[in-house]
Amino acid sequence: MHGIDAEHEIGSGDVTTVFTKIIEGELPGTFVWRDDRCVVFMSINPLAPGHALVVPIEEVDHWVDADPDLVEHLFGVTHRIARAQRRAFDCERVGVIIAGYEVPHMHIHSIPTTSMAQLSFANAAASVDPADLRAWADAITAELD
Repeated sequence: MHGIDAEHEIGSGDVTTVFTKIIEGELPGTFVWRDDRCVVFMSINPLAPGHALVVPIEEVDHWVDADPDLVEHLFGVTHRIARAQRRAFDCERVGVIIAGYEVPHMHIHSIPTTSMAQLSFANAAASVDPADLRAWADAITAELD
């Protein structure tokens, strides 16, 4: 599921990412947040319970190419989500990762953790029950300030 349509090529100017399809409702997503610049939805391959992705609506491949105002907005939202995750999941830390290799659409991983080992993509869940995603999203939403 991670990737782009076979008919589109990266760099062609005609890229529709899997994240855009989720944002537009063409693919399912378990949302926690939506505003005019970004969304937050649960990762379908979580590193830990409550792992969420902060994704701009605008398709920007590499985060360093994003407008500074957008980056500032995304990190502000990430901060709010992380504070809610910390309360909802009673974790030691909320780790943040911007890797950018899985999908050519900038996204920030926000991950409730109890150890550094939880921040390894090698430990990502291959699948997760949609009911768990919904429960995790509801727990985060309930703790948003």
